[in-house]
Amino acid sequence: MSSEQLSYPEKIDIRNCEKEPIHLIGKAQAHGVILAVDPKTFKIIQASENTLKFFGISHKVLLNDGLESLIGKAAFEKITTAIDQKTGFKAEELKIGNKHFIVLPHFSEDHLILDFEVLGEYWEPMFLQQQLTNIINGLDSNETIPNLCNTAAKLMKSIFGYDRVMVYRFDEEWNGEVVAEEKEEHLESWLDLHYPASDIPSQSRNLFLKHKVRIISDVNYEPVPISPYLSQITKKPLDLSKSTLRGVSPIHIEYLQNMKVGASLTAAIIVHGKLWGLIACHHYSAKFINYFQRETCKFLAQVFSNNIASIQTGIFNKKFSENSELRAKILADLKIENTLGEGLENAKIPFISLMENGGGAVVLDDEIKLFGKTPTEAEVKDLSDFLAENEEIIFYTKHLKNHFSAAENYKKSASGILSFKLGRANNNFIIWFRPEVAETVSWGGNPNKKLTYNEEKQRLSPRKSFEKWTEKLDGISNSWQDYDIETAKAFRENLNQCILKKQKEEISRLNQNLQEANKDLELFSYGISHDLRSPLRGINGYAQILKEDFSENLPAEALETIDTILKSSNRMEGIIDDILSFSKITGGELQKKNFSTKKLLQELLVSFNIKTNYPNFNIEIAENLPDTYGDRPMISQLWSNLLGNALKYTQQAPYPQIEIGSFSRENKNVFYIKDNGIGIAEHQKDQIFKMFSRFAKKDFKGTGIGLAIVARILEKHNGKIWVESEPEKGSTFFFHL
Repeated sequence: MSSEQLSYPEKIDIRNCEKEPIHLIGKAQAHGVILAVDPKTFKIIQASENTLKFFGISHKVLLNDGLESLIGKAAFEKITTAIDQKTGFKAEELKIGNKHFIVLPHFSEDHLILDFEVLGEYWEPMFLQQQLTNIINGLDSNETIPNLCNTAAKLMKSIFGYDRVMVYRFDEEWNGEVVAEEKEEHLESWLDLHYPASDIPSQSRNLFLKHKVRIISDVNYEPVPISPYLSQITKKPLDLSKSTLRGVSPIHIEYLQNMKVGASLTAAIIVHGKLWGLIACHHYSAKFINYFQRETCKFLAQVFSNNIASIQTGIFNKKFSENSELRAKILADLKIENTLGEGLENAKIPFISLMENGGGAVVLDDEIKLFGKTPTEAEVKDLSDFLAENEEIIFYTKHLKNHFSAAENYKKSASGILSFKLGRANNNFIIWFRPEVAETVSWGGNPNKKLTYNEEKQRLSPRKSFEKWTEKLDGISNSWQDYDIETAKAFRENLNQCILKKQKEEISRLNQNLQEANKDLELFSYGISHDLRSPLRGINGYAQILKEDFSENLPAEALETIDTILKSSNRMEGIIDDILSFSKITGGELQKKNFSTKKLLQELLVSFNIKTNYPNFNIEIAENLPDTYGDRPMISQLWSNLLGNALKYTQQAPYPQIEIGSFSRENKNVFYIKDNGIGIAEHQKDQIFKMFSRFAKKDFKGTGIGLAIVARILEKHNGKIWVESEPEKGSTFFFHL
């Protein structure tokens, strides 16, 4: 988004005030001066247009002038030293003309920003010390948050004298409630009133985290433009996020004017790094308190915030400790032999006792178990489908129907839910339900009428009425507290560990069964081998006797039949050998080591007796074959099967050739064996590595197990094999370990 889109004047009204660029407002409040300085040259490059009133020098004269000439050498050296030594800036008192100022420097983007405020009323050191002592003693004596809030409001009013002081607390949806109040007697009380989140939009809340105290000394002030509007460094409006004199959003000014407020002081209450609420002070005429007084206000807010954090931590620790004891008892009841659902269902202490609720549900693999007062099983199933679509592991709300409209049907039992996903599955949940709590809320004005049309300004404006407006809310449960959320997180971790333990035991049991099955398979393989070989040897032996001793007395057809018996028995013997080889590879453990690939191939060529059995073959083996790291006997069988196939299916070629080589791809050594034999059809390539798959002609002997053995060896080595081939043009088998 461009600076023009972000900056004023843009058409901003109450409908889009969440997008209002209040940090780029380009204006200053009237009770001081803002200067922007180039930190490289220390020349003034932007100034609010009220310098003549405060310094007696026109802003046009100041622009492009050196900072030192305005503030003097001593103050200038302090600022430059802080920059050089990176010690951080301190507020500096100085005199310009006949006026005393406090200067507040800070960096913003590539600018050095200086806020000049009139020094104002100066508290005596003894008075200041007494105020600080009162703050510490007053706030430290409270043991509950309501009492602490009341004390903070009283202290703020007594120290700073605003007409009304409120402690304003945010809920989960950033609506606010006045939880403590001190006021002048004639004013109407706003205690316990609620205000919608839009009254303090998100960008304002974020700025309170950076700049913890904010003063508007005169709601009816005339905003002072900063000149020039765009910075010559960044080419966009000045970022005034940290400036104490930053101008105020016109929408917020109108909001305060509608409340008849003349001045305000607001301090952030920050607990555990998050905005818990605000101390909001209203005065019904203009009122200015200086920097040192605001530092006292900041100190009070800090002590107040720390005490809230301390009380909340105490409550959290107590509740979490109690819940931890319950968790331990529930987990002790979970039997390893039961499913998690059964374990939670049969536990002596139900899991729903871990926190305040009306009931709960366990959803595991589409099986639903309900506990206490809950929606129906079908409604919980629909709800779990909604939760499965949500990316959050922990999901909680006190207003479920706002997120899931179907919850309107069961708001009496489940207006609020807290759930978490179990394990890595997306459809397993533990859910707690909270019933609807009848609640009547009093608002400071009708929250449904947040805006009116302003004829004069030709835009939508904040509401003008802040009279008490009461609303009965439905479909809302009690809020889930931080200790509830942490208990759910801890319970989830416990159950995941339980699931993991069950899975480990199940894997261990399956592994034991697998080992026993492998032993049985090995015994079976050898048993089959022995039982099949004995009759096979008998068949082969008697057929051989018939052929050798009675061939002269037998007709030609009988001799042909005997040859068929001998061939079949020999083929059967080969199948048995291959099945045993496959069985050994499947069950055997790898014994990996480095060895020479070239030497292994030379040994295989000797065993094949190439010169005698394949005299017309041209076999080329690359000189630079890399070594292999693997189980040598298995890799030897792999090469033997591939080489044997290449010899077998290439021997009918006019000039049979076999080429063995390698290349590198993706940090792996890829080996290949290429022949110019009969080749493989495209539709057969994916089938040849399966057991008993044979697609060659009948005149090529084989069992259909050789390539299955190759694939299994590579699988055990986490390798891969593939083939490129065309019928009658040969095949190339590639593999890597």
